[in-house]
Amino acid sequence: MVDEINLNDKIPSFNLKATILNTCSDANLLGQWSVLFIYPKDNTSGCTKETKEFNEKYSDFKSLGVKVFGLSKDTLASHISFSKKLDLQFPLISDPNTQLIQNLNAWKEKSMYGKKYMGTERSTFLIDQNLIIKHIWRKVKIDGHVDQVFDKYKDLS
Repeated sequence: MVDEINLNDKIPSFNLKATILNTCSDANLLGQWSVLFIYPKDNTSGCTKETKEFNEKYSDFKSLGVKVFGLSKDTLASHISFSKKLDLQFPLISDPNTQLIQNLNAWKEKSMYGKKYMGTERSTFLIDQNLIIKHIWRKVKIDGHVDQVFDKYKDLS
Protein backbone atom coordinates (compact mmCIF):
# COMPACT_ATOMS: atom_id res chain seq x y z
CA MET A 1 0.00 0.00 0.00
CA VAL A 2 1.26 3.43 -0.97
CA ASP A 3 1.30 6.28 1.53
CA GLU A 4 -1.42 8.86 0.92
CA ILE A 5 -0.15 11.84 -1.06
CA ASN A 6 -1.19 15.22 0.31
CA LEU A 7 -0.88 18.92 -0.29
CA ASN A 8 2.65 20.21 0.27
CA ASP A 9 4.14 16.75 -0.36
CA LYS A 10 6.83 16.46 -2.99
CA ILE A 11 5.74 14.68 -6.16
CA PRO A 12 7.06 11.11 -6.17
CA SER A 13 10.20 10.51 -8.20
CA PHE A 14 9.51 8.92 -11.60
CA ASN A 15 11.09 8.23 -14.99
CA LEU A 16 8.66 7.09 -17.70
CA LYS A 17 8.29 7.13 -21.48
CA ALA A 18 6.44 10.09 -22.95
CA THR A 19 5.46 11.71 -26.20
CA ILE A 20 7.49 14.78 -27.29
CA LEU A 21 10.19 14.23 -24.62
CA ASN A 22 10.83 10.49 -25.25
CA THR A 23 11.21 10.08 -21.49
CA CYS A 24 9.81 12.22 -18.72
CA SER A 25 10.92 12.35 -15.12
CA ASP A 26 10.24 14.52 -12.11
CA ALA A 27 13.27 16.57 -13.27
CA ASN A 28 11.19 17.73 -16.27
CA LEU A 29 8.80 19.42 -13.83
CA LEU A 30 11.52 21.18 -11.85
CA GLY A 31 11.92 24.94 -12.20
CA GLN A 32 8.42 25.82 -13.43
CA TRP A 33 4.89 25.24 -12.20
CA SER A 34 3.29 22.17 -13.76
CA VAL A 35 -0.13 20.65 -14.23
CA LEU A 36 -0.22 16.85 -14.21
CA PHE A 37 -3.62 15.47 -15.15
CA ILE A 38 -4.30 11.76 -14.85
CA TYR A 39 -6.96 10.23 -17.03
CA PRO A 40 -8.21 6.66 -17.53
CA LYS A 41 -7.80 5.91 -21.25
CA ASP A 42 -6.81 7.38 -24.61
CA ASN A 43 -9.56 7.76 -27.24
CA THR A 44 -12.51 7.53 -24.87
CA SER A 45 -15.08 10.32 -24.93
CA GLY A 46 -14.41 11.86 -21.51
CA CYS A 47 -10.63 11.58 -21.74
CA THR A 48 -10.62 13.02 -25.24
CA LYS A 49 -12.74 15.97 -24.09
CA GLU A 50 -10.51 16.69 -21.09
CA THR A 51 -7.30 16.38 -23.11
CA LYS A 52 -8.67 18.62 -25.88
CA GLU A 53 -9.62 21.27 -23.30
CA PHE A 54 -6.12 21.26 -21.80
CA ASN A 55 -4.74 21.56 -25.34
CA GLU A 56 -7.04 24.50 -26.16
CA LYS A 57 -5.89 26.31 -22.98
CA TYR A 58 -2.24 25.27 -23.40
CA SER A 59 -1.03 28.60 -24.82
CA ASP A 60 -2.58 30.39 -21.81
CA PHE A 61 -0.77 28.07 -19.39
CA LYS A 62 2.46 28.39 -21.37
CA SER A 63 2.26 32.20 -21.39
CA LEU A 64 2.29 32.06 -17.57
CA GLY A 65 5.22 29.63 -17.53
CA VAL A 66 3.15 26.57 -16.59
CA LYS A 67 3.95 23.17 -18.10
CA VAL A 68 1.16 20.68 -18.82
CA PHE A 69 1.49 16.88 -18.76
CA GLY A 70 -1.11 14.16 -19.28
CA LEU A 71 -0.67 10.74 -17.66
CA SER A 72 -2.40 7.41 -18.17
CA LYS A 73 -1.54 3.71 -18.19
CA ASP A 74 -1.82 3.56 -21.98
CA THR A 75 1.23 2.49 -23.99
CA LEU A 76 3.55 5.00 -25.61
CA ALA A 77 2.27 3.85 -29.04
CA SER A 78 -1.31 4.60 -27.96
CA HIS A 79 -0.21 8.02 -26.63
CA ILE A 80 1.62 8.85 -29.88
CA SER A 81 -1.49 8.05 -31.92
CA PHE A 82 -3.80 9.97 -29.52
CA SER A 83 -1.40 12.92 -29.46
CA LYS A 84 -1.23 13.11 -33.27
CA LYS A 85 -5.01 12.77 -33.59
CA LEU A 86 -5.56 15.75 -31.25
CA ASP A 87 -2.44 17.68 -32.37
CA LEU A 88 -1.35 17.96 -28.73
CA GLN A 89 1.18 20.61 -27.73
CA PHE A 90 2.20 18.92 -24.46
CA PRO A 91 3.58 15.48 -23.52
CA LEU A 92 1.53 12.44 -22.58
CA ILE A 93 3.31 10.20 -20.07
CA SER A 94 2.91 6.43 -20.37
CA ASP A 95 2.64 4.51 -17.08
CA PRO A 96 1.65 0.96 -18.13
CA ASN A 97 2.61 -0.51 -14.74
CA THR A 98 0.66 2.27 -12.96
CA GLN A 99 3.74 3.07 -10.85
CA LEU A 100 3.26 6.86 -10.75
CA ILE A 101 -0.53 6.59 -10.87
CA GLN A 102 -0.41 4.40 -7.75
CA ASN A 103 2.15 6.67 -6.05
CA LEU A 104 -0.25 9.58 -6.58
CA ASN A 105 -3.11 7.50 -5.10
CA ALA A 106 -5.10 7.62 -8.34
CA TRP A 107 -5.36 3.81 -8.76
CA LYS A 108 -8.65 2.97 -7.06
CA GLU A 109 -11.22 0.24 -6.76
CA LYS A 110 -14.10 1.03 -9.08
CA SER A 111 -17.41 -0.61 -9.80
CA MET A 112 -19.39 -1.00 -13.01
CA TYR A 113 -22.63 -2.97 -13.24
CA GLY A 114 -21.90 -4.39 -9.80
CA LYS A 115 -18.47 -5.71 -10.83
CA LYS A 116 -15.47 -4.38 -8.91
CA TYR A 117 -12.14 -3.71 -10.63
CA MET A 118 -9.05 -1.52 -10.25
CA GLY A 119 -8.80 1.55 -12.44
CA THR A 120 -7.55 5.09 -12.80
CA GLU A 121 -9.36 7.84 -10.91
CA ARG A 122 -9.37 11.05 -12.94
CA SER A 123 -7.17 13.41 -10.90
CA THR A 124 -5.18 16.60 -11.44
CA PHE A 125 -2.17 17.93 -9.55
CA LEU A 126 -0.88 21.50 -9.54
CA ILE A 127 2.84 21.35 -8.74
CA ASP A 128 5.14 24.28 -7.99
CA GLN A 129 8.65 24.87 -9.34
CA ASN A 130 10.16 22.91 -6.41
CA LEU A 131 8.03 19.79 -7.13
CA ILE A 132 5.68 20.51 -4.22
CA ILE A 133 2.01 19.63 -4.76
CA LYS A 134 0.00 22.82 -4.21
CA HIS A 135 -3.48 21.61 -5.18
CA ILE A 136 -5.14 18.25 -5.84
CA TRP A 137 -8.40 17.56 -7.65
CA ARG A 138 -9.83 14.04 -7.19
CA LYS A 139 -12.76 12.45 -9.04
CA VAL A 140 -12.53 15.25 -11.58
CA LYS A 141 -15.68 16.34 -13.40
CA ILE A 142 -14.53 17.47 -16.84
CA ASP A 143 -16.85 20.42 -17.47
CA GLY A 144 -15.09 23.60 -16.38
CA HIS A 145 -12.14 21.71 -14.89
CA VAL A 146 -9.37 23.20 -17.06
CA ASP A 147 -10.53 26.72 -16.18
CA GLN A 148 -10.58 25.77 -12.46
CA VAL A 149 -6.96 24.60 -12.72
CA PHE A 150 -5.92 27.76 -14.57
CA ASP A 151 -7.67 30.01 -12.03
CA LYS A 152 -6.18 28.10 -9.07
CA TYR A 153 -2.69 28.59 -10.51
CA LYS A 154 -3.29 32.33 -10.81
CA ASP A 155 -4.54 32.40 -7.18
CA LEU A 156 -1.51 30.52 -5.85
CA SER A 157 1.33 31.99 -7.91
